[in-house]
Amino acid sequence: MKHTILIVDDNQEIIEFLQDLLSSDYSILTANNGEAAIELLKNEIVHLVISDIMMPVMDGFSLCEKIKADFELSHIPLILLTAKTMLQSKVQGLEMGADVYIEKPFSPRYLIAQVSSLLNNRLKLKEYFVTSPLAHMKSMAHTKTDEIFLDKLNMFINENLDNPELDVIHLANHLHMSRPTMYRKISAVTNLSPKELINITRLKRAAMLLLESDNRISDIVISVGFNSQSYFSQKFFKQFGISPLEYKQNKDLEKKNN
Repeated sequence: MKHTILIVDDNQEIIEFLQDLLSSDYSILTANNGEAAIELLKNEIVHLVISDIMMPVMDGFSLCEKIKADFELSHIPLILLTAKTMLQSKVQGLEMGADVYIEKPFSPRYLIAQVSSLLNNRLKLKEYFVTSPLAHMKSMAHTKTDEIFLDKLNMFINENLDNPELDVIHLANHLHMSRPTMYRKISAVTNLSPKELINITRLKRAAMLLLESDNRISDIVISVGFNSQSYFSQKFFKQFGISPLEYKQNKDLEKKNN
């Protein structure tokens, strides 16, 4: 699947130029001001926003501020484009949460590199979380809003790991969110479904217990909500590339050597 980029500019020529530049690698959506962009973001899955600053109705600064303050949208990276060269304008854009600030005229190659870097860096963080047994959920956060959200989510899941029925409904009720909103937010921030995130959190908790406790693997399996040790072992190996027993033995060996 291609990432989706929203281009926001009141200049149709700029929109068409950016579409031609990016459409071979990304799906493109467009809006001619910040207000129209916000309406579109509420109804579409967007992975990155490129916005001009000087626009009618709602300018790029206000758009940036609204995106970063909105719980459902705060994870979306944003590039501001502007003809302004004053340092104060750059500072203002960055203070409002812009990830990158690019002056016009800009190098097309530079813009493409910035887009690729922002999207790839987020994917790398998500991949690190998924494949590293002890990586914390909030390591995927790029804003304070998302860090708080992931911290609450992680805490609630860990407090209820012994419940095999734990699902997105439980998560949504606890955080006072609708199920669709919860699903969209988790998917956008983590690239995982709520079910996948819960299962990975179970496996990560098990990994920690394998290191820090002397409990039998069978007891750990039950404590994190799995009903079958063989199924747990399969999932653990698939997720982290090592069996639970080997993982525990390797860490025990490290302790002895130290």
